Amino acid sequence: MQEIQAHKEGIPSLKKPKRKLSRVKRSDYFWAYAMIFPTMAGTFIFNIWPVFQSFYLSLTEWGGFGQYSFAGFVNYKRLFQDPNLISAFKNTAIYTVLSVPLGISLSILVAVLLNQKIKGVTFYRTLFFLPVVTMPAAVAIVWKWLYNADFGLINYSLSLIGVKGPGWLTDPKIALYSLVLVSVWGAIGYNMVIILSGLQGISKTYYEAAEIDGASPFAQFFKITLPLLTPTLFFVSVMSLINTFQVFELVFMMIGPNSPVIRDTHTLVYLFYEEAFINNDKGYAAAISLFIFVIILIFTILQFRMQEKWVHYD
Repeated sequence: MQEIQAHKEGIPSLKKPKRKLSRVKRSDYFWAYAMIFPTMAGTFIFNIWPVFQSFYLSLTEWGGFGQYSFAGFVNYKRLFQDPNLISAFKNTAIYTVLSVPLGISLSILVAVLLNQKIKGVTFYRTLFFLPVVTMPAAVAIVWKWLYNADFGLINYSLSLIGVKGPGWLTDPKIALYSLVLVSVWGAIGYNMVIILSGLQGISKTYYEAAEIDGASPFAQFFKITLPLLTPTLFFVSVMSLINTFQVFELVFMMIGPNSPVIRDTHTLVYLFYEEAFINNDKGYAAAISLFIFVIILIFTILQFRMQEKWVHYD
């Protein structure tokens, strides 16, 4: 009876607040899209649109003075008949297979050691992270000097113990592996920071319970640390694979186009650079770039499919 009387006295119905809420929601949506519009526009202009533009360029054939004409899928047919592409893909695959597992393994080791309460831990973390913030050109120049066969520090140190050092960047049998070593050294700091954040997110109660049960440090690492660290390792592995498939600076700065071992160390991205800016064949270079995109996409999808077998989120 009180509700009926209140309604008769002119108390507004419940429908009006709902209308106000709907207006507020429309305003929120408007401002939300307005705020993300610059980012969406930048993503479309600088990331999405170049993909379509590259696909169009891959269907063209370039001549002198920047002239080009539509050529269909000729460049894609050339892809699978080009021995340089096959060797570049082989070098990139070897580089990736060696760099990613070795880099992640060493990063885990460094992160576990720097997760302990030791004196000067901040200094050591900074020291390992320095290669990440150092310019790639500077890193390449320093390592090229270290690898120098005549007066490099590495061969000089080997000569002190009576061992003649090899031509690290001139021997076709070991030049690619020399680049792998530099890549692993440079990636440890970045991976270490991410893995370290994952380690600090693991509750200490697990280790306390394991100590009560008498588990050794090695057992705690393989039974507690690694399983709970798998989400972080999954992210690191995805990013590492993408980065290694796009390696270019080390080959360009440390080997160079005039080196006799360039065909033994060139990668897919270096081949793209060579075709686009040296041979001026931008149509074929665009086809190579899309080939790299598809390869990275396939491997990334495989990693996401395989994560169910080894990544533990609980």
